[in-house]
Amino acid sequence: MGEYDISVVVAVLAVAELGGVILAVDAVMRPRSSQAAIAWSVSLISLPLVVIPLYLIFGRTRFQGYAEALREKESQIEESLANWYSQMAAVASKNIEELDAVEKLVHGVTYLPFTTGNRVDLLINAERTYTEMLAAIADATSYVLVQFYIIKDGVIGQRLIQALIDKARVGVKVYFLYDEIGCWKLSSAFLEKLVSESVHVSGFKTTQGRRNRFQINFRNHRKLLVVDGRIGFIGGHNLADEYLHYRDTHLRIEGPGTQQIQLSFIKDWFWATRRILEVNKVIEQHSSDARSVAIVNTGPADCKAGCSALFATMIHSAKHRLWLTSPYFVPDDVTVRALEAAAIRGVDVRLLLPGKADHLFVELASYTYYAQLIQCGVKIYRYQVKFLHQKVVLIDGILSGVGTVNLDNRSLYLNFEATALVADKEFAAQVETMLQADFDGSEPVRQDHFSTLPFHLQVAARVARLASPLL
Repeated sequence: MGEYDISVVVAVLAVAELGGVILAVDAVMRPRSSQAAIAWSVSLISLPLVVIPLYLIFGRTRFQGYAEALREKESQIEESLANWYSQMAAVASKNIEELDAVEKLVHGVTYLPFTTGNRVDLLINAERTYTEMLAAIADATSYVLVQFYIIKDGVIGQRLIQALIDKARVGVKVYFLYDEIGCWKLSSAFLEKLVSESVHVSGFKTTQGRRNRFQINFRNHRKLLVVDGRIGFIGGHNLADEYLHYRDTHLRIEGPGTQQIQLSFIKDWFWATRRILEVNKVIEQHSSDARSVAIVNTGPADCKAGCSALFATMIHSAKHRLWLTSPYFVPDDVTVRALEAAAIRGVDVRLLLPGKADHLFVELASYTYYAQLIQCGVKIYRYQVKFLHQKVVLIDGILSGVGTVNLDNRSLYLNFEATALVADKEFAAQVETMLQADFDGSEPVRQDHFSTLPFHLQVAARVARLASPLL
């Protein structure tokens, strides 16, 4: 290598190092968590040539344009939702003293109340979930709204799109929204079949807009279905055959809660297409049920870290029992400290995780949390029957949550997520029975779980934990 070549290399390295330092400052000034700030800044300074491109793609902490686009059309959207918010206020639940902090947090994040007059059905397996969805679609008379993170062209996918096509053929309007990253394997033929049958189809378009052009870090992780504004579905199931073999949970809701699910779809559809949907906005209470429900949508377009705040508030509100399930467990410091504090003050804190995760990187990182949590009194179980994919929370004997949020940095800060909260003692008892059966099919984790791993896995786990905030 000649003297000129060496000078060029030195100059490139110097420019890269300067760029790394500048972006490290940016990472520190705009972190989504302290772990992320440290991980990005150290990596950018140490390996600028490798990490700078990754930071430009994955380093953003806030999704640009979503909230701004809604504000631009706010008057039209509000006009299309005439009297909707006042109707929602009219069916608000009475304040529940035990959940005062949670209710205030939910209203602060969503500007919507817990509503009463909801029928809520707990759907414990995929076969029943898909069967209930297909039955609801078959009864649709006006429109169907469908949104999934992952859709695959298998038996389940074909069953559902055929049901949608059948309704479209008789004049029912069908709107189909998917996440391009979650559905990157989905063939164009699958989508073209829907379009050819007059189904309105759109990707969520997280790369839409000049500021988002190279961003693949933000994903719409919601799994929703709404029929005629009367029946709604929300939970962990995606639309793929493997979910028939997973342990997952979904909810079927009738009542004002369905309208809150629908509002989420209206906003996401507007972002993707810039079209305001004309849908049923009449809020009806279910005559035979008075369960209180709130749908909490969170995401990177929010001006505050609503998802992390929601889970921290729920954990802090627990007085006797806190049971959580998640397929991925790489939480932020806020969640870890809240779990430890709850266990120390005597709350029955249990975490239900997969016996074997489907992502080795995430599984290794989760191992590093076991000892410190168990030492504080948290009980950790690993489900052995099948892959566990459900995202459920049970607090004391009154509050249950089912949705799409994993206990990891991506769900807490980067993904568009949705959680249904149900404040009802009878329903909480159903969730308790369901989770107790899951614990019966699990093995408790010992405090020395991590220390008994082979040394190379301990090192890999520590590296995975350090890198996890970057994703």
